[in-house]
Amino acid sequence: MNRSSSDHARSYYLASANAMPRRPALGADLTADVCVIGGGFTGVNTAIELAQRGLSVILLEARRIGWGASGRNGGQLIRGIGHDVSGFAKYVGEEGVRYLQQAGIDSVALVGERIREYGIDCDLRWGFCELANTPAQFAAFQGELESLAALGYAPETRLVASQDMAQVVGSGLYAGGLVDMGSGHLHPLNLVLGEAALAESLGVRIFENSPVLELIHGDTVQVRCASGTVRAGNLVLACNAHLEELEPKLSGKVLPAGSYIIATEPLSVEVADQLIPQNLALCDQKVGLDYYRLSADRRLLFGGACHYSGRDPVDIAGYMRPKMLKVFPQLVDTAIEFQWGGKIGITANRFPQVGRLKQHPNVFYAQGYSGHGLNVTHWCARLLAEGIHAGQSKGLDIFSQVPHMTFPGGKVLRSPLLALGMLWYRVREMVG
Repeated sequence: MNRSSSDHARSYYLASANAMPRRPALGADLTADVCVIGGGFTGVNTAIELAQRGLSVILLEARRIGWGASGRNGGQLIRGIGHDVSGFAKYVGEEGVRYLQQAGIDSVALVGERIREYGIDCDLRWGFCELANTPAQFAAFQGELESLAALGYAPETRLVASQDMAQVVGSGLYAGGLVDMGSGHLHPLNLVLGEAALAESLGVRIFENSPVLELIHGDTVQVRCASGTVRAGNLVLACNAHLEELEPKLSGKVLPAGSYIIATEPLSVEVADQLIPQNLALCDQKVGLDYYRLSADRRLLFGGACHYSGRDPVDIAGYMRPKMLKVFPQLVDTAIEFQWGGKIGITANRFPQVGRLKQHPNVFYAQGYSGHGLNVTHWCARLLAEGIHAGQSKGLDIFSQVPHMTFPGGKVLRSPLLALGMLWYRVREMVG
């Protein structure tokens, strides 16, 4: 059977998904206060936040809700906006840096609150361990603990020395770890599906299989699809790695990069407890990082291997299995039952791009989460809604002050140039 390009990836998440109602395509001319383009975490949560503020919202998704990275990612709900934000002090000031550091914590709490408040069934488990590949990385964890303490971080955090790492992971590969019980892991597709249902319960109109063909800017934005046009006072672009050329002013600032995950057959209780005794999410510090965790039915979900070339591996399992066995050689006879990949949006400075278009101030956007999107999407959605509803948002202003370069080389050369740059980082990592 041929699969439509609008179908979800054949992932473990799809196989274990909750209700996935098919929503109609846009088939008429409609109006709303806000039109949102994109049915992932950013778009769906912006729609929720806007509807909670009393605005009418139409959401257009080119394929299915959660089709992109929101429904395919590693499911790791980890504090932080991304990489170290202290380097942005020259743009946002020390107060702005403190805001960003606190937002990295509060964004995780926001996701947890949404799940609890609305009873979203998405296998949320608390607990995460940051893994040090070298003694120097482990030593740096002490500074991270001190920074969290200075922010008044309440959840339990603790260092785990190399000789004690069997407490958190059944691998001899690591020089230590930092456990954070305020981060965790979940089933991302079920989260975005539950949030889409919440959005609809608040009055949001969602249309799937409705790719946008044209944007006509003005005081009222016209969003044209094949069988209808939405007219709205404000527009939100929430397409991230799949924006393509819909808005050229933004598309060159985000590079779509491939990321991949494999899922084993269900493991016995004994094996699962030996691999990850406390059922934590885990992630290492390499440039091409490994991240992994257990699913609710005790499969090992193992991901990483970010590809900047624009070409996916022909055999994802064949590509990822050796990486998994380097960490867990004891799984040599364990079957891989699912393999999938998807595109994440990478920015040059690894910081998300959030704001409004200077040329069209009623067009808002958020993109480029660089692999840290599960919590940051939710936070940025709140900032976008504040900016649209109230006309201003302190957080939106702070995010907007960070400049973002356009990747050089145009559409054709962006991926090869970044691939070359990342190769340099990997070589430096190996010799360092």
